[in-house]
Amino acid sequence: MSRTDLPRAATPEDVGVYADVVEQFIDYIQKEQLEFHSLMVLRHGKVAAEWYNEPFDANTKHTMYSVSKSFTATAVGFAVTEGLLSLDDVVTDFFPDYPPRTPHEYFQKMTVRTLLTMTSGKQTDMMANKGKIDWVEDFINSPWVFEPGTEYLYVNENIYMLCAILHRVTKMSVIEYLTPRLFQPLGIETPFWETDQNGVEAGGWGLYITTEDLAKFADCYLHEGKYRGRRVIPKTWAQEATKNQIGDIRMPSEDPDCNSGYGYCFWMNATQIPSYRADGMFSQFAINFPQLDASVITTAAIPVEAQAREAIWKFFPYAFFNENTEKKPLQIEPTQIDRPAVSPRSMLEKKIEGRTIKVRKKILLNLIGFPMSMLPLAVTFMMSDRAGNIDNIRFRFKEHECSITWDEGDENNTVACGMDGHFRYGTMTLGKTAFKVCANAVWLDEINLKISIRPIETIGKRELNFLFRRKDRVTITPTSTPSTYKICDSLVVSLKEVIKNPLLSRAAQFLIRFAPPLAEPKHYGKFID
Repeated sequence: MSRTDLPRAATPEDVGVYADVVEQFIDYIQKEQLEFHSLMVLRHGKVAAEWYNEPFDANTKHTMYSVSKSFTATAVGFAVTEGLLSLDDVVTDFFPDYPPRTPHEYFQKMTVRTLLTMTSGKQTDMMANKGKIDWVEDFINSPWVFEPGTEYLYVNENIYMLCAILHRVTKMSVIEYLTPRLFQPLGIETPFWETDQNGVEAGGWGLYITTEDLAKFADCYLHEGKYRGRRVIPKTWAQEATKNQIGDIRMPSEDPDCNSGYGYCFWMNATQIPSYRADGMFSQFAINFPQLDASVITTAAIPVEAQAREAIWKFFPYAFFNENTEKKPLQIEPTQIDRPAVSPRSMLEKKIEGRTIKVRKKILLNLIGFPMSMLPLAVTFMMSDRAGNIDNIRFRFKEHECSITWDEGDENNTVACGMDGHFRYGTMTLGKTAFKVCANAVWLDEINLKISIRPIETIGKRELNFLFRRKDRVTITPTSTPSTYKICDSLVVSLKEVIKNPLLSRAAQFLIRFAPPLAEPKHYGKFID
């Protein structure tokens, strides 16, 4: 174990964690079909329990979504401590090359602090194609919905703007800035972080790290900026970031865990024993209980985060106790999300071997910027360089597997798919991002072949059903997990909170309910050779 690794407790009870309660949590989430990918429970700076849901494991760098915000805020904390900026600096002062198209008195009230606390007053277009706009210009010229500092509105681009500011004051990327200050002291391998076209980190999303990396980050904040006894994050910043910074400003959510206060990119929970969390879409959580010196870390693919938190609150903080009792080792057996079936074989394999399927583009999907990709919709939605328009598909079959080769834009990939009841592991590059994947294939009958590809570092899985019809025609039916229906259900709830105009909010909620069949329609192709 290196000096930056989290130490492991000999038993959960050694650090005041009931092993049976942790086991009950694992049993419960499986029974309720809640797709958690990993769990790590910390007490007194030691790992009391950890569990992974295959194909995810300890080495998986998982997408963090909005947990990324807490890392961006930490970078701001370093810059403030080093005198590079202050929380009261006016945002537009950093961008003289981006004069607002329409001057407004509110610009002088929009500060670094209002970005950090989601009180900037700006609302950007959630559906904008990030690959085709200048993110800074878009934010500055987005509409005002309230006077800065007077209301709360959760806007991802607030945190992107912090990264853009950090680039200007530090003269380096946020990754470069954080490496000697945070990543190296915590023993976190330099992570991948999605960027805009100019190389500025997305800030509010796009960070990929392991479960233990997130646990180290949480443990450092839990101990007011110290990690394993060594000062890493400035103490004052660690204290201020994790307490309510918006005062009596009302948060629009009806969820108690989302209206109990907001710090510098940390949420206050409504738990009886005070706690706070770094929170990412689809239930990526780093939850700290300071009074108990304990943390609960999860990665997941659960669209309705309230369901995931409700499951956690059923068992935590009840799993923690203050006195040592009977000590017993905890062995949590790994589980497996997908258990691929052994596939029968089809006589069609010889007919389609090596041939090229040309796929007809969907005009509507291209107009709205979401062409079908081998990545699940939940992944492409947040990408600055969206993949899409699967084409020139070819299959090759071996004794125990098949491979699928396809084009997306100017990228070409080949992925092997197990047909013997086991995954095949590999990589694919889409949207200029490399993804580790596991894949399998199964003939549902003589003419229907289902391909399943899971980018392991993300929260989703793509399935494509190929129906081989007469006259060399092919119908491709895409689905994904989490399902677009569940995602849209959660978006309906979110839209109530993020769109200030009531008429626009109701219209958006109405339209989003019709989105699933439009977002993943059947596609049609034909063999061309």
